[in-house]
Amino acid sequence: MNQAVNVLPLSRSIFASKWLQLIIGIVCMTMIANLQYGWTFFVPDIQKQFGWDRASIQIAFTLFVLFETWLVPIEGWFVDNYGPQIVVFLGGLACALGWSLNSYATTLGGYYTAQIIAGIGAGAVYGTCIGNSLKWFPKRRGLAAGLTAAGFGAGSALTVIPIQAMIKDEGFQNTFLYFGLGQGIIICLLAYAMAVPTRQSKADLIKHASVNSIRDFTTRQIIGPNRPWILAILFALIGALTMWSLDLQFYIPLALAAVIFLVGGGIIWKQGQPIFILMYFMFVLVGAGGLIVTANLAPISLDLQVGKVPVTIAWLTLPALTFAATLDRTLNGVTRPFFGWVSDHIGRENTMFIAFMLEGVGIFMLYKFGADPFWFVVLSGMVFFAWGEIYSLFPATCTDTFGAKFATSNAGMLYTAKGTAALLVPYASSIQKSTGSWDMVFLLAAGANILAAVLAVGALKPWRHKAIAGHERRSVARDDSTVGLGGRI
Repeated sequence: MNQAVNVLPLSRSIFASKWLQLIIGIVCMTMIANLQYGWTFFVPDIQKQFGWDRASIQIAFTLFVLFETWLVPIEGWFVDNYGPQIVVFLGGLACALGWSLNSYATTLGGYYTAQIIAGIGAGAVYGTCIGNSLKWFPKRRGLAAGLTAAGFGAGSALTVIPIQAMIKDEGFQNTFLYFGLGQGIIICLLAYAMAVPTRQSKADLIKHASVNSIRDFTTRQIIGPNRPWILAILFALIGALTMWSLDLQFYIPLALAAVIFLVGGGIIWKQGQPIFILMYFMFVLVGAGGLIVTANLAPISLDLQVGKVPVTIAWLTLPALTFAATLDRTLNGVTRPFFGWVSDHIGRENTMFIAFMLEGVGIFMLYKFGADPFWFVVLSGMVFFAWGEIYSLFPATCTDTFGAKFATSNAGMLYTAKGTAALLVPYASSIQKSTGSWDMVFLLAAGANILAAVLAVGALKPWRHKAIAGHERRSVARDDSTVGLGGRI
């Protein structure tokens, strides 16, 4: 019998080394990190300069995350079919253009447009680098995805102080311009060194069938056919335009999130792989809390009146906000390879339970003790340490479950959950404004993480193992049937 082979394109690049590709991916991710994690430092100055409401400014952050995430499946399809180089190069151009436009924006619409462009660029780079790492390291997906994602999580730690200093000395417009151009140029240069791995045999995956699916699913097989999704998108657009005309813009993100789960979830349940819905829901639960803290770290520190208070830890003294931001980004990077490595040894779901529960407790403790400058620094670091691992655990889990051949587009589809979570970010500022504190926001985020922890071991773990066993049985039956056809498939 002729063995079936999962074919990945054969690379002839002189850079076709898995460790070199991993390094290239990490550096590219570092270059896009500030687009998300550096935004919080610009918000107070933008608000001071133009006098806009903070919630209105944070819509720009939401738009960035939406376009960073929701287009990744499309960008992933291009990567899986045409290679990573052109996608990353165009992504670098968009990143440079987005922040350059931020430097000249004088209206909310200008910031919204610039952040959309920057989000498209960041998504192209992020999705490509994560997908590439999943393909190059089939037996260590958690660690590889974690190291790559660490560049995004910790990459901005080195520039926390320089960005704050440049904003203070040269203004936030020049900071947008110089950092945007510098980061974009480096991405464009590294794009030409990216390569895809050599062929990988199906027999190699069978050895690890208890962890990895031996069947490769296309994105369409996971989420269902195109036609119902096209109709759902049209329905969402018409609904959003109707709400806009009725001056209900504030509720559009919430309504869109509802459509994603009710309509999109229904399509997947009937015509795709229902387990994907659970992964997506858990990603949203955990992602929302981290994004809210990321977007509002500076405003939270100011509202708690701790941001400028000096804090000393390990003989280092810095203002609480600067200390927290540096520590948060460092731990947010460290956690990704750490928990990815842990998940390679004790299982994805067991690791999720530990990390999600730790974040839930951390957010609750931040609610209780965050008004103390020292605990604000320590507990915000704990929250970021327990949050960043979702960007290694979920891509690895997705690829384990649905195969490696279409890993970039499939992991990209799951990554859109980050965009769905971002729909909730503006409401955090609104809740704070209406209640006069961040207490309710902290409590909701803590509860969401604890729920995700319980779902990881109580629902996802048994369901996913059952699904993978089913993939193996069907694959064996299909291989056996080829014997009766003279070994042909």
